[in-house]
Amino acid sequence: MTFKVVHLISGLGQGGAETVLTRLVTHSNQQNIVVSFGDEGVYGATLKAAGVSVYTLGMQSGKLRWQDLKRLIALLKRLEPDVIQTWMYHADFFGGIAARLAGFKHIAWGIRNSGDSLKNSSKTSYYLARLSAFCSRFIPQRIIVCGEKAAKIHTSWGYQADKMVVIQNGYDLRQWQANPTAGAALRQAWRLTENTPLLGFVARWNPLKDHPSLIKAFALTKKSYPDAVLALIGKGLETSNSELMALLSQQNLQVDRDVLLLGLRTDVPMIMSALDIHVLSSIAEGFPNVVCESMACQVPNVVTDVGDAALIVGNNGWIAQPANPDDLADKLNQALALLGKPHQTRQHYQQFDELRQKARQSVLERFSLETMVQKYEHTWESMIEGHL
Repeated sequence: MTFKVVHLISGLGQGGAETVLTRLVTHSNQQNIVVSFGDEGVYGATLKAAGVSVYTLGMQSGKLRWQDLKRLIALLKRLEPDVIQTWMYHADFFGGIAARLAGFKHIAWGIRNSGDSLKNSSKTSYYLARLSAFCSRFIPQRIIVCGEKAAKIHTSWGYQADKMVVIQNGYDLRQWQANPTAGAALRQAWRLTENTPLLGFVARWNPLKDHPSLIKAFALTKKSYPDAVLALIGKGLETSNSELMALLSQQNLQVDRDVLLLGLRTDVPMIMSALDIHVLSSIAEGFPNVVCESMACQVPNVVTDVGDAALIVGNNGWIAQPANPDDLADKLNQALALLGKPHQTRQHYQQFDELRQKARQSVLERFSLETMVQKYEHTWESMIEGHL
């Protein structure tokens, strides 16, 4: 059965939901069309190159005028989709309303946030989510949630539990795999030896990622492992970020000597291959892509217990309490002790290499891209056939 799916999203900038959307539509056998409320962002060109039609509405961020809603309704009527899939709270709510007003009923919402600390990080998103909980009774036919914890929290807010289906993210393991040669080249470029313990965190500068706690924890870890280096990768992780530089200064951490500020990069799979350990210090996540991506590259993780991070890591990493630098530092110390660098023995190497292999195998068995695509397509098909 083939059908047309229109995806509504507030924008196509760098982010987890945007990444999963791109991954999904470029590997789906259905006719997928993407409508961005904003512009083409980071992923528009990639989508078009893969043959996916992309429409942009040029709406102002965080604002939706009546004329914008009318334009969206008119576009949906013109596209005549079989299913409308929305992504994240703004598109769920406003896109869902537009879809209903346009006369469509096969609407699937997409919840991409666990809900943890949402009120503290974005009051607008929090109140929109709570309003959407009420509207979930009559707008969506199905609510696709990215993780088990997200499903529980949103159900407690009043989202219709009988409409929910959990579809965890899937990954193309041909893209995400260890590349020792590339990793060694990057270490050389950064003037690090193969024996330098290298930690890394791939995430944009955002309160939810809690870089301050990570920096404090790393400063504590440096007392036991003075040779360790921390790489911070993502938008806003540059020397021009005065707030970040002040945090590093407060902890007596120097750029290039102790911390690498790499900013936004397009070679993240290669960077993963240079790391010994990946760290997730977030205070809120849904289903954190970066944990699976690093594990697929055979990099063990130290994560905070947010969203489905602990579920992903399982017994193949270390789990710390969120917003707790002392506990995070303790878990970093445990990870580095197993790593054994810079004085790595054969026993250290064998134990850590076994952990690396298990990390990738875990992603391969549980979070394949093929499984994710099949689950989305099955959900859409069931909606059309009236099985849901």
